[in-house]
Amino acid sequence: MAPQQNAGGGAEAELPEYAGHYRLESHLGSGGMGVVHLARSTSGMQLAVKVVHAEFARDPEFRGRFRQEVGAARRVSGAFTAPVVDADPEAERPWMATLFIPGPTLSDHVKRNGPMEPAQLRRLMAGLAEALRDIHRVGVVHRDLKPSNVLLADDGPKVIDFGISRPKDSELRTETGKLIGTPPFMAPEQFRRPREVGPAADIFALGSVMVHAATGRGPFDSDSPYVVAYQVVHDEPDLAGVPGNLAPLVLRCLAKEPEDRPTPDELMRELRSVAASYDTQAFIPAQRASEKPPESEPDAESESGSGSRSGSGSGGEERSGRSGGRRRRRLIALGAGAVGLAAVVALASVHLLGGADPTPKREGARTTSAGFGAWTAAPAPKKGTPHCSYGAGKVLCARTGLLFALDPLDGRLLWRHPVDTSDVNGPPAVAGGLVHASSGQGSRLEALDPATGKAHWQRNVPAYDGLATVGGMLLLTGADGTVTGVEGASGDTKWTRSLPGHQMPYFVSFAGDPLAYTTSTSDDGSSTRVTAVDPATGDVRWDARLDGTLELVGTSDGSAFFVSVEGVYSETRAVVRYSPADRTSRRVSLPLPLPQAHGTVRGNVVYLMGGDGSLVAVDVKARRQLWSLQTSVLRTSSPVTDGRHVYVTAPDGRLLAVDARGGSLLGQTPPRLGAEDRLSPDLPEPVLGDGRVYAAAPDGTVSAVDARDPSAW
Repeated sequence: MAPQQNAGGGAEAELPEYAGHYRLESHLGSGGMGVVHLARSTSGMQLAVKVVHAEFARDPEFRGRFRQEVGAARRVSGAFTAPVVDADPEAERPWMATLFIPGPTLSDHVKRNGPMEPAQLRRLMAGLAEALRDIHRVGVVHRDLKPSNVLLADDGPKVIDFGISRPKDSELRTETGKLIGTPPFMAPEQFRRPREVGPAADIFALGSVMVHAATGRGPFDSDSPYVVAYQVVHDEPDLAGVPGNLAPLVLRCLAKEPEDRPTPDELMRELRSVAASYDTQAFIPAQRASEKPPESEPDAESESGSGSRSGSGSGGEERSGRSGGRRRRRLIALGAGAVGLAAVVALASVHLLGGADPTPKREGARTTSAGFGAWTAAPAPKKGTPHCSYGAGKVLCARTGLLFALDPLDGRLLWRHPVDTSDVNGPPAVAGGLVHASSGQGSRLEALDPATGKAHWQRNVPAYDGLATVGGMLLLTGADGTVTGVEGASGDTKWTRSLPGHQMPYFVSFAGDPLAYTTSTSDDGSSTRVTAVDPATGDVRWDARLDGTLELVGTSDGSAFFVSVEGVYSETRAVVRYSPADRTSRRVSLPLPLPQAHGTVRGNVVYLMGGDGSLVAVDVKARRQLWSLQTSVLRTSSPVTDGRHVYVTAPDGRLLAVDARGGSLLGQTPPRLGAEDRLSPDLPEPVLGDGRVYAAAPDGTVSAVDARDPSAW
């Protein structure tokens, strides 16, 4: 049926009939930020499509945040979430489509049927623990797990709505005096120190969700969100009604300090001891699974409408390859008039202002059999995983609020330079002989002297939403899609232009290649446009439209190499080489698809690391897969290679080396997870330089090992 008119008093009088090429059939739910519809794809697949309100579509900041939501949902789509099928954050009315999942939310189920039985509770807790493990493995913190964001499908619970999720250490959406989330399901640190919220906050929310499922109320209960916030921070939870065999585990989840809460893996181990086997009955009786989804308004606690009714998730993927994010929950101001919350405000203020970093330390170097002094340095411990590069004869690293340089020989700290936390979005790079931070957005540039870390020049520039360092140039992408080329040595603007066929051209580059590349995929995914630009002048060197949804993974000998991505789960099914000199393409299919693969290129060989732990080598010239290795390590970094070995970083901080010729594991370093055992949100790839491999870990350390002898690691 046709979409219903918007029931609220929004800016639009009537909702659109289409989102992209998906016809919107019926209304599933609505909220403060958007409306969710039931739709069907061309093949007949049922989808839940969220279309944002027109008033927010006109807000550039909102669009940026929406892009990050899309990216977060895409990263975690799989067995425990609503998989993202398509999205267009750049449309006049941004939208995203996920698979429609039949089944009510946990909130609706409890309202209809009352508290769950013990066997159902065990299965719910196990399923949510598995879901959080999957979410945290890709470095995403949900931050708003609650009953209306849990769908009860026949095959287990699905976690939806990543509207306020973020990578660990991201500062986006955290403002002084404002907190984000739903008070009854927020962890104490979300009130006390919101900039430090990590995966453990989702565990606290899981505990609160379990109390709700077991009793119909939360562990902290009041009509006032301010009172609830005070209770969360100071009071003990009320677990009356929670089954005795689950209560101790739920209580551990609700510990005030993040480090006292169990990890998802620990939860699953504990649950196995609670019952010899999980109850296998479905959450919902068979007749309920076929019911038409309710069309009532979302819970009062939720404003998004996304996923709060029968199967809508949130997310998608921006075609130009960048992600932003958006908040879709009310902001709770902790002002002077909030009765009983003065202590909470004081604590939040202290942590928001931050303090000086601890004195940097360095572990002693050890000498390998080859005579190389391996080392591990801790210049910024417990501050998240640094992102590093090698340039100007130094190991250059960035983490939240700080750039620093290490001596590649012994790990000695050479200099530190504080930066605005919002300006760091990857490893520093050297352009024009100066060090530049990799920035996601801003309106100011700063170049540092690589010898001292002191500012060499500073420039105000037009606001940009993406920055790439290529050769001696900085390429800035503005919110309107205009690209500006800034000379790295001087800070002078050399050119400004738009690129036909690319709404938001974000650039990538590869070692040894002087060109910058940008790609855009057509709305239906049938083709990808690739443009190579001379960074010094902005001139287009070549432009091509290739078949399929392609992601550029590297260049070699004048050719560009891509992975061909297909299906709901973003599976790589083939490698494609395009030669611009003669405009020919060569496609090599993989024997087995790789989910969420990242790649690197050496000569004619493409090395692909799948999200399932599979590492494969494909010889494009010979048109065959050379070898395949199952590393048993999920969600690693992108691979890098020196031709002899392939290196990847694991989520627990290990560095792995694989024989590039035969595909056998040659060595690995010990894990370095850190005090709170938090998985890294965005695993930086290893860095190669002067016969060494440099790798960063979630405990904040940077280490160096001999690239020639992985067996000695």
